[in-house]
Amino acid sequence: MEAKKIIILGGGTAGWMTAAAFARFLNKEMYSISLIESDQIGTIGVGEATIPHIRYFNNMLGIDEREFLREVSATYKLGIQFENWGALNSSYIHPFGSHGYSMFGLDFHHYWLSVKRHNEFAVPEFDSFSLACVMARFGRFDFPDAGDELKSEFSYAYHIDAGKYARFLRAYAEEKGVQRIEGVVEGVIGSNGSGCIERLAFADGRNVTGDWFIDCSGFRATLIGGHLGVGFDDWSKWLPCDRAIAMPCTRNGEPLLYTRAIAHEWGWQWRIPLQNRTGNGIVYSSAFVSEQVVLDKLMNGLDGARLADPNFIRFKAGSRTKCWEKNCIAIGLASGFLEPLESTSIYLIQQGILKFLEYFPVAGDFSILMDAYNKEMDLEYNRIKDFLILHYHITSRCDSEFWQYCRNMEVPESLQQKINLFTTAGKIEHYDYGLFMSPSWLAVFLGQGAVAGGYDARVDQHGVKKISLELQRMKSYLESYVQNMPQGINVLNAELECAVGVRRFASSSLYGVN
Repeated sequence: MEAKKIIILGGGTAGWMTAAAFARFLNKEMYSISLIESDQIGTIGVGEATIPHIRYFNNMLGIDEREFLREVSATYKLGIQFENWGALNSSYIHPFGSHGYSMFGLDFHHYWLSVKRHNEFAVPEFDSFSLACVMARFGRFDFPDAGDELKSEFSYAYHIDAGKYARFLRAYAEEKGVQRIEGVVEGVIGSNGSGCIERLAFADGRNVTGDWFIDCSGFRATLIGGHLGVGFDDWSKWLPCDRAIAMPCTRNGEPLLYTRAIAHEWGWQWRIPLQNRTGNGIVYSSAFVSEQVVLDKLMNGLDGARLADPNFIRFKAGSRTKCWEKNCIAIGLASGFLEPLESTSIYLIQQGILKFLEYFPVAGDFSILMDAYNKEMDLEYNRIKDFLILHYHITSRCDSEFWQYCRNMEVPESLQQKINLFTTAGKIEHYDYGLFMSPSWLAVFLGQGAVAGGYDARVDQHGVKKISLELQRMKSYLESYVQNMPQGINVLNAELECAVGVRRFASSSLYGVN
């Protein structure tokens, strides 16, 4: 039987993650995999912050963590620090982990809320009760340990050089038989009968035929949008930022164990520490500020010498109405774009790949599989969308037209229900499928100053004074526990100096890992 041909259009992170995963999990005798990219066409390549799911992806591919750290200039990441979001001069960390621990069968945050409600007792900031937050602020690091009650309650990710990660995966994929084809695709030819894509035509007259086509062509969406005409849901009325300017600079000091997201009058700025540099960029809304003002802000705020010219990026927040249509699957930016506020870009690539492998048709009609895939990817995008909107909407900032717009905008009903439940009763809507679980929603609600209208009444049986003392004890214990951990930079350097061969990919259910 002739091998079916899988054609991936586009390289970069999305293309080479797809190629690597397909090469790892599909039978070489049954499927041939080719990736088309052109050195003439650049990639966005500014995504440098990840969430813990990337460890799961690398582990599935059998990638050694220490080799990965070296090859992609990675540093450890325990969460994201949000500055000036809830109010000017405010700061909190959204960690990869939970806060406190359940007491007497009730979620920890209800005890915290009960003390917060009584003004006679001081209560530490909510993220004082997260091991990952305390580690990040003290610059200490250790690895999760399922056998340790505290160390099982957090996870970690990486800051990476996205360009190096793509090249790393290219070497991996080519070693497993993926063929790279250099060229610019100028035409897409479909079947008159089924409407499926049959072949791609190059500018130099060549043609490549295929059975399955994976659209990793970025914002161009050459196949899913340009040829098949799949629509795009525009979410810019809720996520009004539509531009970004990125620029790397030399690193100043030891790398932080978290990404910084610093809110400005018309958007926000990222700072991402790698081994060899700092990634910088500003995401903003062109309706509220000029490009030159943003560029000046970025240039004047660099804490090291710039290493490249500014990279100007235009985008629109939203997603395709279908990620799978006919024999074409869109992965990465071709399937949609959500700004990198919560470092979800690589996660969405990963989910698109793994879900397609899960539903990959081996024979016959695939319409039911296609519908199931589209439903799950739509859910992924929409749940992340709601979580990102929350950051902009739950704020006391009114110092600019941008923030006034965000505070007053009408949000999606699905998000409004979550907000109403929390502000009425201090409760978080639970769901089994999707990225952000209760700890993440709590981190943003409470970190940005949202006021809970109540809490679980059952906590009152323990007495507010007793609870307050327990919270103070818990805070002190976490700080002393963390201070006995090694410095994060020392752990990183030790791992980089070790020989390849020891993998450390502890699984975790935190942060919505399924």
